[in-house]
Amino acid sequence: MKDFWINKNVFVTGASGVLGYWLTRALVQAKANVVTLLRDPDPHSALISSKLIDKTRVVQGELEDYASLERAINEHEIDTVFHLGAQTIVGTALRNPLPTFESNIRGTYNLLEACRQHQTLVKRIVVASSDKAYGSSLVLPYTEDMPLKGQHPYDVSKSCTDLLSYTYYHTYGLPVVVARCGNLYGGGDLNWSRLIPGTIRNYHCKVAPVIRSDGTFTRDYLYVEDAVYAYLLLASNAHLDNISGQAFNFGPNIPYSVLHIVEALQRLMNCSELPPQILNEAKDEIRDQSLDSAKAKQLLGWQPLFTLEEGLERTIRWYSKYLEEVLNEEVCSV
Repeated sequence: MKDFWINKNVFVTGASGVLGYWLTRALVQAKANVVTLLRDPDPHSALISSKLIDKTRVVQGELEDYASLERAINEHEIDTVFHLGAQTIVGTALRNPLPTFESNIRGTYNLLEACRQHQTLVKRIVVASSDKAYGSSLVLPYTEDMPLKGQHPYDVSKSCTDLLSYTYYHTYGLPVVVARCGNLYGGGDLNWSRLIPGTIRNYHCKVAPVIRSDGTFTRDYLYVEDAVYAYLLLASNAHLDNISGQAFNFGPNIPYSVLHIVEALQRLMNCSELPPQILNEAKDEIRDQSLDSAKAKQLLGWQPLFTLEEGLERTIRWYSKYLEEVLNEEVCSV
């Protein structure tokens, strides 16, 4: 698959996020010509602190600005688009939904419309969705033929993202595919309010982690390099009739509770003396989610390469180095 990406002109939105960083890294290593969209450059982000950004061409702009997206695709003659950019924090969306709708919904139709305007250039588009697009269901795991029933702001924004992708495929023949992953984790995620990076930072500082829920909520936790593999595989097959216009679930097929994840990190980081503080304050969040990835295995040959423990060990190593070398003593005073 590496040879496929040589000299491809690839546009990545959301490149400074956890998936965006690792995907951009893989594309650069595969000798693609990568163009990244950046709104607010963060010097602490892995994309910038690792100097990976210097190996890409940067378009300064935001998803809400159609002109910036159209210019990026046209001037850089983009043939492949990975649309990862979004407001991804559930709590942020809950507190103020409008910016999330603007970024995730308007941003998606802006990008798809820019691709439609340059259909002679763009040959494949992968849109990042989420298991949240399915909403709450009594029947689990989710399969791709289940309805999209988001109820809360973030969930609704992802349901809309998927429906917009289907619209541009069915109406305009745009070569769109949708990737639905569970909770992604791995080095590079600087949203410390998220479970895994926040818990690792706490244990790094010898502070007990905090669990907002009662600890029993279950999710799929997919290591980021497995997600990168999924995205590259999906894009390279997007031209096929049985792939284009389709959505694919990517998950480990084993959901874990929040408490299970925290206890695994506690054990791996040798912090048995620091049990988590359980607040039981979570609201308007889906209690249980899991994805059926059989379709991805059958049609793409994809399955996770890393177990949960292997993924967590690699993630801990990344953060340990980052917290010591990049943030130094600042991290434990936050």
